[in-house]
Amino acid sequence: MTVKLRAAMAGLPSYVAGRKSPGAVVLASNESPFGLLPAVEAVINDLTAGVSRYPDMTSTRLVEAIAEHHAVAPDRIGVGAGSVEVVGQVAAAVVDAGDEVVFGWRAFEAYPIITTVVGGTAVMVPLRDHVHDVEAMAAAITGRTRLVLICNPNNPTGTAIGPTELAQLLNAVPDDVTVVIDEAYHHYADPELVPDALERYGDRDNVVVTRTFSKAFALAGLRVGYCIGAPNLVAAVRKTQVPFSVSGLAQDCAIAALGEEKEVRRRAGLTIAERRRVTTALTDAGYDVPPSQANFVWLPIGDEAADFAEHCSAGGVIVRPFAGDGVRVTIGLPEENDRFLELASAWAASHRA
Repeated sequence: MTVKLRAAMAGLPSYVAGRKSPGAVVLASNESPFGLLPAVEAVINDLTAGVSRYPDMTSTRLVEAIAEHHAVAPDRIGVGAGSVEVVGQVAAAVVDAGDEVVFGWRAFEAYPIITTVVGGTAVMVPLRDHVHDVEAMAAAITGRTRLVLICNPNNPTGTAIGPTELAQLLNAVPDDVTVVIDEAYHHYADPELVPDALERYGDRDNVVVTRTFSKAFALAGLRVGYCIGAPNLVAAVRKTQVPFSVSGLAQDCAIAALGEEKEVRRRAGLTIAERRRVTTALTDAGYDVPPSQANFVWLPIGDEAADFAEHCSAGGVIVRPFAGDGVRVTIGLPEENDRFLELASAWAASHRA
């Protein structure tokens, strides 16, 4: 690990220790609560012996499968160990030392880390009402800007910018500035409210759309993500990938997962229904809950975030605090969500009387 990366990671919270608590309900990391997809489980059972061999370094079959899934040419696909690595690859391809990277804040916590690692300067634009402020983001772009990162739906707030706002921002970005639209939570978003960036803007030479297998496809532990962009840009991105970063098992499981789209959407529907129920219950308990288009909800409780997380942890539920800002709570199974809601109601009764 480089000195820069150590420094960038030094301030990360220690909430992950709670994941080791026996019997704890983990609602902190936005994973799918439903376990492996059936086809993926079959692949793992059949292919575990192959992990003694190096994987295909270019992920040829996976790239072809993703290309077929999205009906695009394979030369428009780049892959990596989760979409976080892919975003890092894009940054490494287009950002030089001192160049600016513009993104909303708070957004995905890896963005400032990635910016630091590639030697860029982070321009963090405050959210407005928990949503990306597209006018302020556009105004933050200067002649030194090389990359704009848009997490939509946003992590950790779950909020999203709609088609009009996204178009406004993209139209304000110069052609020589690369835009990454990070759609890790695409399957949980209402298509009437949240634009499919690939469908609307995939033909723009400076736009890269990233997706992941970690969330709706339930492969968080195998680390597979990808981007879709213009062939010349993707060619540059591919050159920055760490060799063999996507294991052979991960490649085969991701291919199998792509064939489970119907089941993926069914499961996402269950999560969306639970998200509505949890949001209603929290609102009824007196919490301010911004409308989420992801598989989690955001409680903007400011300085109470750490204490709230400790309260939940003591009750056997692990949530994700962002000190001074709020708490992100993943939507789990109904019984897991009920357990969290009991704790949240008890907290509200004792702190908001």
